[in-house]
Amino acid sequence: MNTIHVDVVSAEESIYSGEARFVALPGESGELGIYPRHTPLITRIKAGSVRIETADGGEEFVFVAGGILEVQPDCVTVLSDTAIRGKDLDEEKANAAKQEAEEALRNAKSEIDMTRAQNELVVLAAQLSALRRYRKK
Repeated sequence: MNTIHVDVVSAEESIYSGEARFVALPGESGELGIYPRHTPLITRIKAGSVRIETADGGEEFVFVAGGILEVQPDCVTVLSDTAIRGKDLDEEKANAAKQEAEEALRNAKSEIDMTRAQNELVVLAAQLSALRRYRKK
């Protein structure tokens, strides 16, 4: 069977390491799909879901808040400051954080405060979307 080694790493820990048949993740210009023997690539990724089709036919989901993707013919590495396993996503916490970011946006006193709040909202919206995708599987 044709597989590729996948590592998803956050600033704190290794989130996933194993063999996969396929990996899908949100690239800056659209969804990327990676199969074994893919052409080498380094690119930034957006906040969203990393979907890993494991060697045994199962699926793993990981939420990443953006980061860097490196692809080699036999290895995929995803580096992200924040990465959360699909099973560990907490909808209640994400919704509370989204409300706080919306409040911060309403109360922004400078362009910098507004930009920070908008960026936080983008990441939280992607996290809630990832959570919904994970629950559908």
